[in-house]
Amino acid sequence: MSAEADNTASPDALTSLTPIQRKTLQALRRSGEPLVFDEGLVADIRTEMRVALDHFAARLDDGQDLFVTKHRIASVLDCEAHFLAPDEFEWTPATAKGQIAHRAIQLLLGWRGEPSPTDLVDEAMARLADEDRGIGIWIATLDKGDEADTRGLSTERVTKFVESFPPLDRRANPVTEAAAQWPVSGPILLRARVDLMIGRPSGNESRKVIIDLKTGRVGPRHRQDLGFYALVETLVRGVPPRKLATFYLDAGEAQTEDVSERLLRTAVRRTLDGINAMVELGAEGRPPVKRPGSSCRWCPLAEGCDEGQAHLATFDTH
Repeated sequence: MSAEADNTASPDALTSLTPIQRKTLQALRRSGEPLVFDEGLVADIRTEMRVALDHFAARLDDGQDLFVTKHRIASVLDCEAHFLAPDEFEWTPATAKGQIAHRAIQLLLGWRGEPSPTDLVDEAMARLADEDRGIGIWIATLDKGDEADTRGLSTERVTKFVESFPPLDRRANPVTEAAAQWPVSGPILLRARVDLMIGRPSGNESRKVIIDLKTGRVGPRHRQDLGFYALVETLVRGVPPRKLATFYLDAGEAQTEDVSERLLRTAVRRTLDGINAMVELGAEGRPPVKRPGSSCRWCPLAEGCDEGQAHLATFDTH
């Protein structure tokens, strides 16, 4: 699949695709004229971000660093008490399947021939275990039952991807787990890691499509996460992506949004609001604000949080 293609394609190429693959191709491909953003817009956004980060950095304690990701922004803007709670994350087959599937899809992009999802997952798990860090240590110590469970869940995710996406055209530079950081150094760094990015740069023309792979239901945070990805890509490359897509693997459907000046400026404000809250909480000692919401369902503080319990009781009645 070339995400840069226009609305024409050879009949043979289209007839070889399944209906869901054709639907995915139609959702991600370019329609209309090429998109070119004014260089002044990118310069304005970079200037606004640099000035704001300098202001925030001056409020940090000496030697304090602040890493800004989509997850941390969403967390601090959702519920500050949850944001400050101790991280109780642990690897399980359910939490590991996403990272293993992403590694398997990465292997798929460079694999010669037509490997099965099972082959890809087996190779991905073996390579991760060899890295002897993070998830690799967990994989290397799995018992047979958890290993089989992990392999099954990861294979299901990869299978849904293969069935939903047309073959990815190498000329479109498909990349999984695409990492970006801005600025190059400093106490405050914006970091992004995109599930899948497709598109080959060409001057100032916006060609890239950023894709986030999800399971489960649609959530408003998903679009906001993509806005952060678009902002970081714009700051790093100097050219915004042309389209953002959340692909829901369980439903086999992509929800897309064309990148616009409004989208980028909204992402700037949301990012700066999140950083300001992190600085106030972490460096200036402001008490956290509780904002009950969907995150109460997995918050480690929920059991002793009156506001969270009240929200969950309401949630359970609907």
